[in-house]
Amino acid sequence: MKIYTKTGDKGTTGLYTGQRVDKDSLRVEAYGNVDEINSALGMARAQVQNAEVRGTILELQKLLMQKVMSDLASLDREVSYTTASDIAWIEGLIDSFTGKLAPLNHFIIPGDSLGAAALDLARTTTRRAERQVWRLSRQEKIDENLIVALNRLSDLCFTLSRIETELP
Repeated sequence: MKIYTKTGDKGTTGLYTGQRVDKDSLRVEAYGNVDEINSALGMARAQVQNAEVRGTILELQKLLMQKVMSDLASLDREVSYTTASDIAWIEGLIDSFTGKLAPLNHFIIPGDSLGAAALDLARTTTRRAERQVWRLSRQEKIDENLIVALNRLSDLCFTLSRIETELP
């Protein structure tokens, strides 16, 4: 089976729900940004030393692929794949990991380790994706859970970076 289909050669791409949209649409830009988060998290997972952080990153990658990307690559769905339970799960992770850290009393400059720096890159990539999804939401209906999940994901990336630095 060939990897190329030639269906996108004219500037359109197919969505998960079957519709074709322009490749430079806000929706495609948004899920492209989420794809970049997944790649940044993959780079982080390959470099972190803390096994718990590594396992958490893998679960986050699954969430991005199975829910967030599916939401963004779908039109006219009544129910979002990304749910309030996903947000609660991310918040629980943030709280659990934060409980292991000393209180933060200074700004953090990225780069204390390769894994922490990769997580910081994932954090900033997530912030960019969140901004893009906000732009999209001004033109198309986007479930609030999706936006909130991205916001919490960036907080979790920050927290995981701290764990990797302080508790490798």
